[in-house]
Amino acid sequence: MKHKLIPVAHPVFAGNEKKYVNECLDSLWIASGEFIPRFEESFARFCGVPHALACNSGTSALHLALMALGVGPGDEIIVPTLTYISTANAVRYCGAKPVLADSGARTMTLDPGSLESRITPRTKGIVVVHLYGHPADMDAIADVAARHGLFVVEDCAEAHGALYRGRAVGGLGDAGTFSFFGNKIISTGEGGMVTTRSAALYRKMRLLGGQGMDPARRYWFTVVGYNYRMTNIEAALGLAQLEQIDKHLAGRRAVVELYRRHLPQNLVELPAEEAWARHAFWMFTVRVKPEARIGRDELMAALDRDGIETRPVFYPMHLMPVYEEPCGTYPVAEDIARRGLSLPTHGMLTEEDVVYISRCIQRACTRSDAAVTP
Repeated sequence: MKHKLIPVAHPVFAGNEKKYVNECLDSLWIASGEFIPRFEESFARFCGVPHALACNSGTSALHLALMALGVGPGDEIIVPTLTYISTANAVRYCGAKPVLADSGARTMTLDPGSLESRITPRTKGIVVVHLYGHPADMDAIADVAARHGLFVVEDCAEAHGALYRGRAVGGLGDAGTFSFFGNKIISTGEGGMVTTRSAALYRKMRLLGGQGMDPARRYWFTVVGYNYRMTNIEAALGLAQLEQIDKHLAGRRAVVELYRRHLPQNLVELPAEEAWARHAFWMFTVRVKPEARIGRDELMAALDRDGIETRPVFYPMHLMPVYEEPCGTYPVAEDIARRGLSLPTHGMLTEEDVVYISRCIQRACTRSDAAVTP
């Protein structure tokens, strides 16, 4: 008998979400309203920066940051090949070229050692992705950027609350971008945020994200802008979620400790957490070891039959038709993508769930036909 479905992600609404959304409905302020600036100010404090701008998606946030930094046709932006496709797409939206780089084997984030060989006279900046919630090695990346006069944008879509040497992600580069999609650590359904320490950059992003309307003269448009605004209802959800962020992160950390206790570590490689980092664990992403008698895709299929939802690690950009590089060589990213899968990671999981998932993995990886019971 198939076990109950254990979803890979699950939003947790345990605070003021209903209260704040009902306030929007009762006041009729559903599009604009007071929750937007409240969410922005709270999120800026959370990231340790003076400025945050709410957007309608993490992709919009990334596009705004790149546009405000002057990215355009003819420019090249270095991005990791191992990331969700929106990282590269936002570069392409600007008419620029994403130049791909390999990942580090432990953190799965951009390898600083791969940057120098990717830099050309057209390189304008670097987009760093804190993949699955682990911060990239920002000091090493910043050193390369400074020597070559490049900007650094942090793609923090999966890393709310992650720390690099005690500092919050989103405040380590020229700008940071976040996603609040339904499967993220905190969620507004859809939505995003861009953070920065630069007042000038913030003003430019706000202008571009609000259709280009002059903030001092209503319906007077000074640039071609975009409709990238967040709604008041989404911001109400976001503010309520942010009020509970410590609980959300602690819940994930508790699940991680259960996985570390129960998973068969002789068969799957657990995600690393460097001494200088606090992993946010958007997803608990493991890699199937060669010792297992099963491939990644076979394991995912077996877990699906057991009622356990999983996700494959993102396909590297250079393998997909829109950014394909037939001669590209990115061995670390390809190995991670071939062996990696994300297990259910959210605050609704119980120890019983984690034990069941671990037993199913043990059985599948050893090809045992013994039944697994919760």
